[in-house]
Amino acid sequence: MLAGKRPKNIGARNGKLSPCSGKPNCVCSQDERKRHRIDPMHFEGSPEGAMLKLRRIVSKLPGITLVDERENYLYFECATKWLGFVDDLEFLCLPEKSRIDVRSASRLGYSDLGMNRKRVEAIRRLFSARSFQAG
Repeated sequence: MLAGKRPKNIGARNGKLSPCSGKPNCVCSQDERKRHRIDPMHFEGSPEGAMLKLRRIVSKLPGITLVDERENYLYFECATKWLGFVDDLEFLCLPEKSRIDVRSASRLGYSDLGMNRKRVEAIRRLFSARSFQAG
C-alpha cells in the first residue's frame, strides 16, 4: 500500500481549510490560485441536513472511509483500488454563507492526473441532485 502518513495540516482552523501546496495534486475552494481553485458547494435548508446528506453520499462511494466528523466538518480518506494511494478529503460547512468548502489532496506524488478535481465534481453532482435524500 502507498497510503503515506496522515498529514498534520488536516482539519479546519478559524474557519479555514489548509491551503494546497505547490503541487498540482490538490484542489481547495478556499484557495485563490487558479491551479487549485474549485467552487464550494451551496445548500438550502439547515446546515445539519446538508452535512448529513453530504456524509451519506460520500460514505457510499467506493474506497472512501469517514475518519473524523465534528460539527460542520467531515474528513474522509480515499484509497485507490490500484496500489492503495490515499487522498485526504475535507468538507467545512459555513452555515452563515449556506456553503460547504472542500479540500481534496493526494498524500504522495506530484500529479494526480486531475483525480481530486474529478472526485469533488462527482460529489457535487450527487449533492446537487434532488433525487438523493439525506433521510
